Amino acid sequence: MKYHGQNAPLQLPKLLNENELARLFNAITNKKHKAILFTAYSAGLRVSEVVRLKLKHIDSRRMQVLIEQGKGKKDRYVNLSLLLLDILRQYLKLCNPRPKEYLFESGQNGIGYAERTVQQIFSTAKEKVGISKSVGVHSLRHSFATHLLDKGTNIKYIQELLGHFSIKTTERYLHVSKKQLVNIISPLDDLWKKEHIEW
Repeated sequence: MKYHGQNAPLQLPKLLNENELARLFNAITNKKHKAILFTAYSAGLRVSEVVRLKLKHIDSRRMQVLIEQGKGKKDRYVNLSLLLLDILRQYLKLCNPRPKEYLFESGQNGIGYAERTVQQIFSTAKEKVGISKSVGVHSLRHSFATHLLDKGTNIKYIQELLGHFSIKTTERYLHVSKKQLVNIISPLDDLWKKEHIEW
């Protein structure tokens, strides 16, 4: 999904629509696994960022999540949704033993979940509900960005939330956002109206 020179084809981000996301999330019964994928989608995080989240990074007072040393060793803040905060609180109540450092700890050893485990959780849920699209867990991040654009969020804010260095990277989502496409009227439609063309 990178630009390799000016004439290279543009690879569009692969994403899931809202119906597919709902089916995917509903297919997961394990609360920890569900919380992991909700966190990824809710804040548009990379898998590496989700597994490195620590309890101290969740700021419920300011309703923010600190993403420490994201891509390019850059720190950033993302919004903490009220719904996600509630989900995480419920998840932590159910945890036995309760995590000590990482938000999503692996078993008894107190280290963060492995990225491959999260990818496997996503793949298993995807297969369970019969989603045949060639998408991985990273599609939750793409879906987050595109759905925000669909709802009219300024692309500059999305760039900051995703932690993109360049607006060019974020602009890929303009190609997939339904909102922009829906608002563009085909010149044929105009011609049809003005010139009374018949079929």
